[in-house]
Amino acid sequence: MPLVGTGEIVAFAASERRGVGAFNVIHLEHATAIARGAEAAGAPMILQISENCVRYHGELEPILAGTLAVARGAAVPVAVHLDHATSTDLVREAVRLGVGSVMFDASTMSYEDNVSETASIAAWCHDQGVWVEAELGEVGGKDGVHAPGVRTKASEAVAYTAATGVDALAVAVGSSHAMLTRDAVLDLELIAELRAAVPVPLVLHGSSGVPDETLTAAVERGMTKINIATQLNKVYTGELRRILDAHPSMVDPRKYAAPARDAVAAEITRLLGVLRAA
Repeated sequence: MPLVGTGEIVAFAASERRGVGAFNVIHLEHATAIARGAEAAGAPMILQISENCVRYHGELEPILAGTLAVARGAAVPVAVHLDHATSTDLVREAVRLGVGSVMFDASTMSYEDNVSETASIAAWCHDQGVWVEAELGEVGGKDGVHAPGVRTKASEAVAYTAATGVDALAVAVGSSHAMLTRDAVLDLELIAELRAAVPVPLVLHGSSGVPDETLTAAVERGMTKINIATQLNKVYTGELRRILDAHPSMVDPRKYAAPARDAVAAEITRLLGVLRAA
């Protein structure tokens, strides 16, 4: 199937008041597992490569080339997205290599600098036909400390989207990155307030720490793009541990990685059902 743009997938989900899963790739095992899970669910989704993933691999091009190939080979609509890029050089490289959407993260800057930097990169991306996501109100957990951070204010979010021209906005509503427990408490009233005020789709980061029923409620209140990473890592690693504990002499990676990949695929199918249940 031809590669689909993130904007197209997100716009359709927003019009249907459904959530769309955006799942982070660590390596190709993740990418193929995510695609298989989406195919089983019969649902579109977004494959994301983060700046941290690029740092792990040492460069962008190999992992992006493989992820783009997985996306093109999927039987459901799949987009490929650059996630949490703080470097404008990385954004430009990703666009040159074929990414159709980026999340530029200037959320640690002052409001004024965030607006200035984001508006500049958004204008450049739009000239290249690239869809842009940004963040306002820093989501917790990026430094390993699971505090929900400050909440995004609706009035600031409206002004920010107008000033930057971004196509989607990640907002701080109580979630936190890299949580190993699923007990984050979201401010559902704030989500509804933001949805009513902000003219672009809303994005929930740190969704791995959010219980299923709250994810569904967040979509019902107006969240559209739901980013999930840590939950997939938990499932993958848990299955690896189970297999290797049961077979301590096993050394062929194909024999223990395949069940872990299958477990992630099953979790993707389940999560996509949660996001479409709203």
